[in-house]
Amino acid sequence: MAEKFREERDLIFIVDDNPSNLRIVKNILADKYSVATAPSADKLFNLLENNRPSLILLDIEMPEIDGYETIKVLKSKPETRDVPVIFLTGRTEIDDEIMGFSLGAVDYITKPIQPILLLKRVEIQLLVEKQKIILKQQAAELKFFNDNLRKLVDEKTQSVLQLQNVLLKTMAELVEYRDDITGRHIERTQKGIRLLLIEIKNDSIYMEEAEEWDIDLLVQSCQLHDVGKIFISDSILRKPGELNYDEFEDIKVHTHVGKQIVEKVEILAEESEFLRYAKIFAESHHEKWDGSGYPNGLKGTDIPLLGRVMAIADVYDALVSVRPYKNSYTHEEAVDIIKEGSGTQFDPELVKIFLRVSDQFKD
Repeated sequence: MAEKFREERDLIFIVDDNPSNLRIVKNILADKYSVATAPSADKLFNLLENNRPSLILLDIEMPEIDGYETIKVLKSKPETRDVPVIFLTGRTEIDDEIMGFSLGAVDYITKPIQPILLLKRVEIQLLVEKQKIILKQQAAELKFFNDNLRKLVDEKTQSVLQLQNVLLKTMAELVEYRDDITGRHIERTQKGIRLLLIEIKNDSIYMEEAEEWDIDLLVQSCQLHDVGKIFISDSILRKPGELNYDEFEDIKVHTHVGKQIVEKVEILAEESEFLRYAKIFAESHHEKWDGSGYPNGLKGTDIPLLGRVMAIADVYDALVSVRPYKNSYTHEEAVDIIKEGSGTQFDPELVKIFLRVSDQFKD
């Protein structure tokens, strides 16, 4: 008989044929969640007869029925197709990761497991699932009301938009925790972008374009600038040293992929201005003023203005932050590096603006 679990806390199933792995992952999660372990796909299917977990952590390499075949079964059944699945695996090839996502996995975590990273990514996925349920409920409520209840509809619409923004932020943070375990890069770059945008809007150099800016909207949309990293392998993002040529070529792909992800969302979304800006940030924040950047090798003012602004905020935060491959620079060192990049990496006029507000970046 399949075991029945109480529903006081989120229930997580861990599936792995290695007892040591089951014990390690269970110990990491047990303080916050109800956890059940299964040594095989067959045992998982038995557990699912009487229990619906909030999340399944699934090993790929298992005898008899491997993780890929298991997720195919899960996604084929109405009662389990919506249960999010995170692959836990020792495989580090990007093709394996892409295969996992194509079969419906929501994330892909490589072994050996890092406890803080596992906890954060499980937390984010559970939050995403809860927000998806809320969004469906809100959408159903909105459909119920008619045009004569305009005020109520407007209130509900605003609530949905806020939830969508939270969902997008959560998606961005999910990517961020793969190469910035502190989880503050998005928040810091948003603050930096706001400082620069306000100063640009008060300046005359780019007045024509800046005049139409909705700064709050731009600050929201810039959080998706690195969303394309969801397709970059952990072994590259978290490499504790310099990337070789092939690895750097792989990571450059995140700009094109980021643009493609936003374009897919655009097809489904009615509100397009936010996503139009997000697409610019995602694709162009690694272009350089002298044309040596990527993905398109744009030069000078051919680079979208928002991409040139994002480049400064992004590089500043990368410099003053600890990464797996480097220690942090001081604020003063970061400012000097950006100043030295004027006319080569960065728009010279934007560097002048950055220098005017650089003390606020430090704060």
